[in-house]
Amino acid sequence: MKTATHIVVTRDDASWEVEIKAQIPAESLVGYRAQAVKEIQKTAKIDGFRVGKAPEDAILRIYGEAAIMRQAAEEAIQAELPLIVASENVAIVEAPKVTTDVPEMGKPLSFTARAALAPVITLADYKKIAKKHTEKQEDIAVTDAEHSEALAHIRRERARIDKIEAGTEPQKAADETKAMEIKDLPELDDAFVQSLGYADTEAFGNALRENIEQEKKIRATEKVRAAILDELVKDSKISYPASLREYELDEMESRLTDDLARMGQTFDAYLKDVKKTREEMRTEWKDAADKRAKVRLILAEIARQENLNPEPPALEHEMTHAREHYPKADEQALRSHITHAMRNEATLRFLEGNTEPVGHTDHNH
Repeated sequence: MKTATHIVVTRDDASWEVEIKAQIPAESLVGYRAQAVKEIQKTAKIDGFRVGKAPEDAILRIYGEAAIMRQAAEEAIQAELPLIVASENVAIVEAPKVTTDVPEMGKPLSFTARAALAPVITLADYKKIAKKHTEKQEDIAVTDAEHSEALAHIRRERARIDKIEAGTEPQKAADETKAMEIKDLPELDDAFVQSLGYADTEAFGNALRENIEQEKKIRATEKVRAAILDELVKDSKISYPASLREYELDEMESRLTDDLARMGQTFDAYLKDVKKTREEMRTEWKDAADKRAKVRLILAEIARQENLNPEPPALEHEMTHAREHYPKADEQALRSHITHAMRNEATLRFLEGNTEPVGHTDHNH
């Protein structure tokens, strides 16, 4: 039964958190002190007494009143705070951070708890928005000019490699090749394309055209997805805790750190090069992190409303491959990550009107 008094609940809309102030009456604290003594008694090792059998005066002598009252305060808040949260109809998504006065026998215990509120999402009409953008068909046919440009790029790359193999310094070879006119570039003959695994130049040209078309399809899909998500972010009403934006900022920093490490550079060195502090960098990223957080929540809410989840066989297939690549990864974390990625992909395909299943199917064999 809740005994807390002087309850004040304040919502911080800016950080989307709730603050709860309350008091545990002195008479209630007496009962919680008795519970604290029993809890300490269960594991107390005191000379002359078996574990669990030490009397209260021995526990008080060894542990002290202050330690007992701190335990009593913990017992009280653990019991009372959930009741306050429930009675005030407060939906929180993480354990509250609690601060208290120094607990004293005979005095009420004041405490303050602060916790992130559950996100509140009012989606825009995602089906209407998706239909508007997917109805705009972009021409993905490969023009002869695009095909010729790609062939020229490959010929120029062949010229650069030929120069390096002939002993030219790499940077000089790149500069010389860049200055060459198209007519002076080496032709892509059958011998060259056969070294790449193609029967002849015609087969190579056809494969190149198909690759260009596939790349254009991918870019067109990404463009449509971006347009849909941009409009959903703009027109949906979303309130979420600041901690989620911090999570996105941490993710952005981690990715940049990994990218820099692959180039042999550290994050601190990068900050020095761009003459910015970590805090300044994260401030610049704030809008992008806000958008990432909203996209994450939007996709999750659409998936929930439309009951979009990866098929168990497809999920297990992806898990098998992931275990091979990341044998030391935590099983639960790996499953959560893959499930999240597959659900997001399924949601995006749903918005596009794409019924192709996500992940492995028997058709893939």
